[in-house]
Amino acid sequence: IEPNVGIVAVPDERLDKLAQMYNPVKVTPTAIEFVDIAGLVKGASKGEGLGNKFLSHIREVDAIVHVVRCFEDGNVIHVDGSIGPVRDIETISLELIFADIEVMERRIDRTRKMLKSGDKKFQIELELYESILKTLESGKPVRSMKFDHEQETMAEQLFLLTSKPVIYAANVSEDGL
Repeated sequence: IEPNVGIVAVPDERLDKLAQMYNPVKVTPTAIEFVDIAGLVKGASKGEGLGNKFLSHIREVDAIVHVVRCFEDGNVIHVDGSIGPVRDIETISLELIFADIEVMERRIDRTRKMLKSGDKKFQIELELYESILKTLESGKPVRSMKFDHEQETMAEQLFLLTSKPVIYAANVSEDGL
């Protein structure tokens, strides 16, 4: 249930050359922290499975590496009962979209109430939020949208799950390599 964390140093030849040139007391390469979060199931945005816990953990990451199972093994049970990498990708993508739709609907309601104060700033926000909601409702992630600088700044402050970059990693069997 709780995520596993692994920290990996990132080798960089440039850092080695700089260390040779300047002979520092200590050389510290950058590192990437991987957070292994348990899989997501259909209905997670409504609290199914580890739903809310999964979503709270994933909100804290900067990018998503979605490891997709692409191998058959009778000893390893799949939550849906069969292997379906495309289905699994779609399930997680939709659950993240559903979670973002909920966030945007609440944000739009709040912004409409604040718009009654007459501040034009809220009209600009409302238009952006409605545009984001329309994109999500069409099944597309926020990262697929194009923003100008001001919109991008506002969108970043929403911390939407589908705005995070995604890498798909195919988990294949030894024979599948």
